[in-house]
Amino acid sequence: MTSPRSSLPSFTRHLIVGLFLCALPVLRCAELYVMTSGTFTAAYLELKPRFEAATGHTLVTKATSMGAGETTIPKRLERGERADMVIMDSTAVVRGVKDGLIRSDSHVDLVRSRIGMAVRAGAPLPDISTVDAFRRTLLAAKSIGYSASVSGDYLAKDVFPRLGIADEIRARCRRVEVERVGNVVARGDLEIGFQQMSELLPIPGITIVGPLPAEVQYEAIFAAGIPVKSENAIAAKTFIAFLGSDVAREVIKKTGLDPLPGAPSKPAAPAVNAAAR
Repeated sequence: MTSPRSSLPSFTRHLIVGLFLCALPVLRCAELYVMTSGTFTAAYLELKPRFEAATGHTLVTKATSMGAGETTIPKRLERGERADMVIMDSTAVVRGVKDGLIRSDSHVDLVRSRIGMAVRAGAPLPDISTVDAFRRTLLAAKSIGYSASVSGDYLAKDVFPRLGIADEIRARCRRVEVERVGNVVARGDLEIGFQQMSELLPIPGITIVGPLPAEVQYEAIFAAGIPVKSENAIAAKTFIAFLGSDVAREVIKKTGLDPLPGAPSKPAAPAVNAAAR
């Protein structure tokens, strides 16, 4: 049975969000400098104009990827680059708090994200329905790509060794540093590629085979935080509140992420079921 809330017309839901935001403390219109990891980028870019229209604030997008090496969001904060809000893996937010880069009272877990596998559009779809099938697919693949982020590290350092195939497939593996894994797969430079589902969904020219089997899946938590040097911390809190609204949650789900209640919490550690060991 459809709940009363889900049956509300779209314009009514938008009106409710607008009234909710109007109930927040009255603020001058501000420019918010935002850095977000790639996992949340699709949701962020769709929600950006809605937030701006509802509040009068302007979101200035400083990063749409966690980056690698010296371009990571934490490194950019260390260098003093301006940011009023960051969205990245919860463990990175926790580390940022510990390192004095992010306000300790600003950490809010936003979404849960799963790793998916993709092939080039039109290619045969490998079987990853079970751990054994997933293992066979990896062994048969001519080339394997994964991201230079939490999900890629998890696969290379945890899953592949646990499956007992790390040495056998190492020469065929590629860590993708400067672009989305899906783009490399779409060009035909990789046979199979792994990245967060939300980062694979927007890429043309690929087919998403599906999320990894539950036994080897890593459900990463992505969180928001406000840098200690933010010049618009109150307005940043308004944006974080907006990300917990019903309208925002609908967009977040559409982009392949699972919204969380929005209460600060400790990040979950990756868990691999004993069946995969």
